[in-house]
Amino acid sequence: MTLAARITRTPIAFDPAAAADLRADLQGFAPEVMDLMAATAGCSPYLRGLMLRESDWLREAVEDPEAALATTLSAADSLAAEALPLALRQAKRRVALLAALCDLGGAWPLEQVTGALTRLADKAVHLSLTTLVAEEIRRGKLPGATPDDAATAGGMVALAMGKMGAGELNYSSDIDLICLFDETRYPGEEQEARASFIKVTRRMTAILSDTTDGYVFRSDLRLRPDASVTPVCLSMAAAEAYYEAEGRTWERGAYIKARPCGGDVLAGARFLRTLTPFVWRKHLDFVAIQDAHDMRLRIRDHRGLHGPITVEGHNMKLGAGGIREIEFFTQTRQLIAGGRDPSLRDRTTVGGLAALAEKGWVPAEVAKDLTTLYRAHREVEHRLQMVNDAQTHSLPTTTEGIARIAAFCGQSEGDFRRDLLDRLNRTDRLTEGFFAPGEVEDGPQLSDTAREITKGWESYPALRSDRAQAIFRRLRPRLLKELAKAANPDEALVALDGFLAGLPAGVQIFALFEANPTLVELIVDIAGSAPALARYLSRNAAVLDGVIGGSFWGDWPGTAALRSELAARIAPAPDYEARLDMARRWMKEWHFRIGVHHLRGLIDGFEAGKHYADLAEAVVQVIWAEATSDFARKHGAMPGRGAVLIGMGSMGAARLNAGSDLDLIVIYDDQGVEGSDGPRPLATRPYYSRLTQSLVTALTAQMPEGRLYEVDMRLRPSGRAGPVATSLQSFTTYQETEAWTWEHLALTRARVLAGEPTLAGEVEAFRRDLLAAKGQGARVKPDVAEMRARLQSAKPAQGDWDAKNGPGRIMDIELAAQTTALIAGSPARSVERQIAAGEGRQLPVSDAQALASAYRLMWRLHAAARLLSERALDWESLGEGGRAFILRETGAADAEALARDLAQAVTGAEAAVTRLVGTTDGETGDGTG
Repeated sequence: MTLAARITRTPIAFDPAAAADLRADLQGFAPEVMDLMAATAGCSPYLRGLMLRESDWLREAVEDPEAALATTLSAADSLAAEALPLALRQAKRRVALLAALCDLGGAWPLEQVTGALTRLADKAVHLSLTTLVAEEIRRGKLPGATPDDAATAGGMVALAMGKMGAGELNYSSDIDLICLFDETRYPGEEQEARASFIKVTRRMTAILSDTTDGYVFRSDLRLRPDASVTPVCLSMAAAEAYYEAEGRTWERGAYIKARPCGGDVLAGARFLRTLTPFVWRKHLDFVAIQDAHDMRLRIRDHRGLHGPITVEGHNMKLGAGGIREIEFFTQTRQLIAGGRDPSLRDRTTVGGLAALAEKGWVPAEVAKDLTTLYRAHREVEHRLQMVNDAQTHSLPTTTEGIARIAAFCGQSEGDFRRDLLDRLNRTDRLTEGFFAPGEVEDGPQLSDTAREITKGWESYPALRSDRAQAIFRRLRPRLLKELAKAANPDEALVALDGFLAGLPAGVQIFALFEANPTLVELIVDIAGSAPALARYLSRNAAVLDGVIGGSFWGDWPGTAALRSELAARIAPAPDYEARLDMARRWMKEWHFRIGVHHLRGLIDGFEAGKHYADLAEAVVQVIWAEATSDFARKHGAMPGRGAVLIGMGSMGAARLNAGSDLDLIVIYDDQGVEGSDGPRPLATRPYYSRLTQSLVTALTAQMPEGRLYEVDMRLRPSGRAGPVATSLQSFTTYQETEAWTWEHLALTRARVLAGEPTLAGEVEAFRRDLLAAKGQGARVKPDVAEMRARLQSAKPAQGDWDAKNGPGRIMDIELAAQTTALIAGSPARSVERQIAAGEGRQLPVSDAQALASAYRLMWRLHAAARLLSERALDWESLGEGGRAFILRETGAADAEALARDLAQAVTGAEAAVTRLVGTTDGETGDGTG
């Protein structure tokens, strides 16, 4: 499409005489294009000169601007080194002219204008590098390189930084480059290669920056590591070592936009991948806010840009309400959360804002406003630079100069001033509050005890650094004010003290709290209710990231969604160990979420039990896939049909508490295959045994992010004496001929969690058939009675508040439920459904109701107690917040009422279980009588 057909706006000729002269000098353009060109000439002496110089080319270019751009960019391909500078300067003139007219006429949006300028810069850098390296190779200066290596610049790459990296070059922009080379291509000859690449870099910048008859791009190499003392081209290893040891926040921000633009772009991409942990931290990084704020203030100090916003002389890039404010606002939020969410790592400012809004890090209306403001600011910036091709960002200091820029923007001077000031002030309002730290508030009056406790905070590891102390000074009053709202402020303060004492470092967590006041409320709530959870948080503070980054307070997603999310989260990790560690971090965040929802009354103990089980199932399924894949890579695919992983006990019944371990067994079907076929093949039995051990290690090993779960495999055939993985034939034979009654009881809750689908179906079918057959044996009730007696001897109740152990409590009720399911041949796994299976048959209706009612009370009490502490529940040692939580969960009015309800439930349940299974002194259960 022609330019004439797309013109939607034109400047106002500031200098009518210059506009009239252009009309007289140039002929053969469509009227719409001539109007645009004349108005442009009346505002920009620079563009007037270009139009006159390139008039013949321009007549054809305006007929199809995109085709003209493509032809111009390819014109310098394959030229010799001596012809390249002149060709690139001509390309620069033409692209600058075409982009300006398409911009001023509204034919191209901002992104297309800056994209055209960036494409020219990419082409110029790449052609310069490859051509100059070819010369070095021809002269024998690059050790071991052949002419074929010139296409990739012999392993040298230029990284485009800043606006060039993002495809956002402004009209008269310089280009920020970091030049590196792949030292692994020159083993033992790195110094000779480096000397050659340094020479190439200097000659490239000379070609691009030479001002003979125009210039291509001013080039800036100062963003490289430690630029004051390092050469202009470094090895990738040296650069990586620098960023790992000394990299600063501003350098992390710079690498958000980094992109290989010339030379060996594949090597450049590999280098950028190695920097991912440096740029994108795995924790939410709110310290970046303070770093960005400090940098803003240093820039303003250096440039003298403090003071009120005015039109004359205002710096559109660095001044208050300017372009850099929007860029910093976007990049800082990307640095905060981009480590956890790769979808936020957009190089462009507009794309970054859109991604942040989509994920809830920026309100949608704020992102929309900043995007509009950013585009408007960039257009003003372009017109400032188009006047005389000057690398300026500042508005003129004279009234006449302002009037020229207003006309260039197609406005009257008054309208321009009004609109510009409005945009600058809106930008300042939207961004300033995010960066500027709050003032230190006055804290509440403290008791003598509280003053003693808080005095000790200064000595804690988390407050060693000056930076941590500065942030904490602003945070401390807010913490203490929230503590004053607790049921017992002094108790909550002691718990908070334990949290602070356990923190190994403070800058990150204090910055997180300062930026997110709701977290202060949450941590105080936890300290006042569950001190053990607060101590856990001090060792695992990273789980608080989940409260900020995502749908922490949303509906429960279920196993399938959790499984998909975990698989996606760990997929980018570079290796098996890293994926396991990432899975631990993810699991902890979700585990913490369940606990907080339970503590806050958003879910009850039964919902929490299901959520913990869903989480464990998702983790086990993903880790099973990872472990089996990693094992197969080393030893070959599973021999035969494969294996299944079975959850037993509470895992099989899909009800866990905050501290549950996982009961698992593995069953495989080798189908007569004797071994695996892989790089290190194994015989079938050791294959599955070692695979199972690998799975257990994957779940239980202590890694930097902790462990996933404790695993118990004692419910496999023959317990500890049997192999860790059991063949299908051995399993079925054992269950039919050798298994004890307690092992059949265990099967009432068995559930396949992962593995080969047909084998899973076969195992489930066998389970159902076996329960129907074995439940009819005469020894079921006597065996259960003996087992019950042994359990009560080995695990008696640990006090009146123990809801799990002892007669009439959870384990006793679960034993009765499994017994009714076995006798009834029911496939049910949950306690409630198992009891229902025997109601009116093995159990009188009254006993079934007594057991179900007691179980509901016991589970609510047990689930709450395990959230508060790993130790046995001691009512006297609980704080007021913890007691209130338990009373709310159990529905009791006070401790006396709860103790009374608990005693009645235990008595009733104990009697019901005894009537079902009998005793070991010869009395038998009386069935339904």
